[in-house]
Amino acid sequence: MQERKLPLIGDPAPEFTAQTTHGPLHFPHDYKGKWVVLFSHPADFTPVCTTEFVAFQKRYGEFKALGCELIGLSIDQVFSHIKWTEWIEEKLGVKIEFPIIADNTGKVGELFGMLQPEASESQTVRAVFVIDPEGIVRAIIYYPLNVGRNMDEILRLVKALQTVDKEGVALPAGWPENELVGDRAIVPPPGSEADAAKRLEDAKSGAFECYDWWFCHKKIG
Repeated sequence: MQERKLPLIGDPAPEFTAQTTHGPLHFPHDYKGKWVVLFSHPADFTPVCTTEFVAFQKRYGEFKALGCELIGLSIDQVFSHIKWTEWIEEKLGVKIEFPIIADNTGKVGELFGMLQPEASESQTVRAVFVIDPEGIVRAIIYYPLNVGRNMDEILRLVKALQTVDKEGVALPAGWPENELVGDRAIVPPPGSEADAAKRLEDAKSGAFECYDWWFCHKKIG
């Protein structure tokens, strides 16, 4: 039997068609030109998942401002998703505005590796896939069933990926609030011995600052 290959960072996101709370979805065709956060949750009508959906919705405007859409998924059926989102709006005063995939066959979950040993056959783990406007997987995060996600970190990740693409840089831990360089970006390392030798000389121009030739940083934006 051929081993099934799960999508990795840098791979095209798998194509699929699915039913959602907003109607049929053809992915990634329907989202061409947009960033997407595709995330799975274990089950509707569960406390941790409810807190996650409220948190995603409260930041939905910030994601949309980045040209990024949210898509939820579990292997509940669509009527369960609809009833659950109705409950969230009625009881918690939050209207879920992004679609939720009804992956009751588990097809999409299998494509993205969302069905893992920790979960039962009726659950998906808390997976997050960040997909760029060209349909390429740019980041993958998996969380266990019993730990909710930090949506501010997912939002930061999308901003960081967009900044990397725009500026041609790398970004430090905790960007834009790094303990060493603040909101500055990391200059890509030299590509040769000659480049390394002149890196510190180049820094004297003020274009960037260096701790050493291999660790330079600059202001962006």
